[in-house]
Amino acid sequence: MAIRELVLKVHSRCDLACDHCYVYRHADQSWRGMPPLISEGTLRQVARRLSEYVREERLPRLAVILHGGEPLLAGPARLRSICAELTRTLAATTDLDLHIHTNGVRLNRAHLEVFREFDVKVGLSLDGDRAANDRHRLDHRGRSSYERVLRGLELLRLPEYRHLFQGLLCTVDVAGDPVLVHDALIGLDPPRIDYLLPHATWDAPPPPGRAGVSTPYADWLLRVFDRWEEQGRPVPVRTFDSILSTLRGGPALTEALGASDDGIAVVETDGTLTRSDSLKVAYDGAPVTGHDVFQHGLREFTERAEASDRRGALSETCRRCPVLATCGGGLVAHRYSTGRGFDNPSVYCADLRALIEGIAERITERSLAPAVTSAGELRRARLRLDRALLAGVNARLTGRAGWDEAWSLLVRLDSDETTAPHLDAVASHPYLRPSLARAWDGTADLPRFMAVATAAALRAGVEATLRWEQPSPLIHLPTLGTVRLSRHGQIRFHVDSGEFRVRGGEGPPGTDASPLVLRGWRPLATLSLGHGPRLLIDDADPDRDCFAAAVTPLLDPGALAAFRGRLRNAYGLLERREPGWWQSAHAPASTTITPLTAGAGLRLGACGSGALGVAIDIEPEEFVRELPHLGRKERLAALREVLDLHLPGSPAGPLLDLASEYIGRAARPTPEAGPARILAGRALRELAGLPPRELTENGTYVADELRAEWTTLLD
Repeated sequence: MAIRELVLKVHSRCDLACDHCYVYRHADQSWRGMPPLISEGTLRQVARRLSEYVREERLPRLAVILHGGEPLLAGPARLRSICAELTRTLAATTDLDLHIHTNGVRLNRAHLEVFREFDVKVGLSLDGDRAANDRHRLDHRGRSSYERVLRGLELLRLPEYRHLFQGLLCTVDVAGDPVLVHDALIGLDPPRIDYLLPHATWDAPPPPGRAGVSTPYADWLLRVFDRWEEQGRPVPVRTFDSILSTLRGGPALTEALGASDDGIAVVETDGTLTRSDSLKVAYDGAPVTGHDVFQHGLREFTERAEASDRRGALSETCRRCPVLATCGGGLVAHRYSTGRGFDNPSVYCADLRALIEGIAERITERSLAPAVTSAGELRRARLRLDRALLAGVNARLTGRAGWDEAWSLLVRLDSDETTAPHLDAVASHPYLRPSLARAWDGTADLPRFMAVATAAALRAGVEATLRWEQPSPLIHLPTLGTVRLSRHGQIRFHVDSGEFRVRGGEGPPGTDASPLVLRGWRPLATLSLGHGPRLLIDDADPDRDCFAAAVTPLLDPGALAAFRGRLRNAYGLLERREPGWWQSAHAPASTTITPLTAGAGLRLGACGSGALGVAIDIEPEEFVRELPHLGRKERLAALREVLDLHLPGSPAGPLLDLASEYIGRAARPTPEAGPARILAGRALRELAGLPPRELTENGTYVADELRAEWTTLLD
């Protein structure tokens, strides 16, 4: 796996004596033999190796985290020379993302001016209120660090430096009051909080907590989760966000809960290359690889380190655990024991399971929702979700050039009952959802959403003018088509009564001043089925490639006409075979069809409900056979987007999928119908054998539907 994050130790000593520190207070004591400060020669060699590596791997982005020890001990001048060397060597070949992690004791304006110059994001360790922090984070003379850290934080939160503030990292101490700790951190207005379990192994277990409490760390974190929920989730909390993500089928967001650390490399102050720093808690030499930047390139390091990895796979206990998809086995270092190496569950196994199951129960809505009983209500629920995501985009883009005018336009469209449906049509377009999701995670694509506002206004027939920096000569207007310009740059997009014109705007000095010319407009095709809205044939949206098969390039007019003809024939055959098929509970809710390469058949898009991929050579018989089957899958997927069928991570989820899949197969007049009925019955029996709490009322409703269908098939 390619390195995505390099931890660069710029100083190996620290001005605090934290008793939970993995560098100084655990098994590995290699810091004693390290130079206190990274030398100029070592830094230059690190920069050269990084430059070489990003060219070899063609990395678009690389994060470098200045670390320690305590990196501020290097002093502002030395930190500036480090940032300057890394920027000089790497900025031309990759997007260099600089960070620093500090205890904040020495943080002053001189440091922050350096960080502002090089856009260095600052993460800071603080364990909560004064009492919680001073239980562990004292200096070498036994004095509190709390007030000194707060002084540094006050500077970091000033308007001129606030954009550099990355977040707070807090190590959990179950002896403290979780609500007081959390409120103290929230009161400092951080952009993000991360709660870490104290480093421990089976050889050196964590502090036990109160007598008679079997899962003290889960209990502590669940009280924080409840407080966070009560507050309306005012800031991201990485531990909770990771659990919420994986419970809903998304990625893990932290090493502590299953995210791989294979993309992380560490360079010590002497140039030694090691694995993740957290392994230092396991045994002396655990992170060692035998590589350094003077004798080895980073590609060689990643290849050999992977081949010699002694950590092994997940233990049998982990592989059998129902919360594995969310826990991921926990942090690798926390699995270690002398006798079995890393072939153990986490030393926090019981706590992790209790935490995950506790959050799953808390976020599960159990009451019956109208969306499960009505296709129309399901569409409206999905639209409400899209609208909520779009509101989140506004929170990300507020203040960006041109966006406030675009948002005002969207609000105006929404407030008029004659124009609101046009906004809804664009907001619910399935290929907009990847951009909405990325914005929710913090990466909002301004030009994409300026095009969204433009498309909504154009559909609504209102007059509006929007201005933005367009990075490409192609502007795709979702649900409408693609504008082709003579060049990229500042644009002024005017719409009125369903027509538009585009002109160039004034860019900064040195930008392309040639006239901006409209070179073409290519509208998307549609298909009328004689009932409901026209289907959109979208072969142009930049986010349409969300199928488990390749999409076609833009179709030429002849190929597009032939594809529309195939679709018309296929839908016609379906109507003759099953009149009124669109009124079925399992009728596909497709609004958009995208052509796939020959032989791809029919596919649902991974971007969410509404997208259907159809091979350009699809035969009507295959279409008629497969479409109802995909409709069943699409309905279940759409229901899961807006409501809870079961506890997140429950075995009820796969069993509902299997029962629906096999019932769909059993309904076909094919030789597989008989075996499919048997397998459907087995899945339904296993579903009935689960504890009642696994299914919500919505899930019970769906399970009852499936049993009724299965019974009908038996008759």
